[in-house]
Amino acid sequence: MSIVAQVIAQSDAADRFLSSAEIAKLEDFFSKGQVRIRAAQKLAENEQKIVQEGSKRFWAKCPNTPSNKGNPQKTALCQRDQGWYIRLVSYCILAGNDKPLEDIGLNGMREMYTSLGVPLPNLRVAMSCLKEVAAGILSSEEMALAAPYFDRLIRAF
Repeated sequence: MSIVAQVIAQSDAADRFLSSAEIAKLEDFFSKGQVRIRAAQKLAENEQKIVQEGSKRFWAKCPNTPSNKGNPQKTALCQRDQGWYIRLVSYCILAGNDKPLEDIGLNGMREMYTSLGVPLPNLRVAMSCLKEVAAGILSSEEMALAAPYFDRLIRAF
């Protein structure tokens, strides 16, 4: 649910008009609309670059990991997942909150990776590497919007 939908739902549930603080929150959200769109577009346009460079950085930090053991299928699956997380971050940027991560990406994620034998600390490092690469692509204003969602992913592991 976007920040807009959340604010409206809260007001409606309380059977009242939006408060000044809620209106200010929406004004701030709308004033950054173009930045949100640019950030999401850049992540989409650079997904492969972010995944490829992020993987190289990750493997330099964690060379003994399932995605770097010479099995092209495992590598492809891990990189597919990394692209998926970048997409989720872009959804969050557009929504203005981490609800897309919560609804789509985080539920059961830790358990799935644990059952597959993927070391969770390695996933934290991998997500940090994706964040680093994205920071080199996004402007500081765009990264300020994206960083909390990358951080949320990192904390999830």
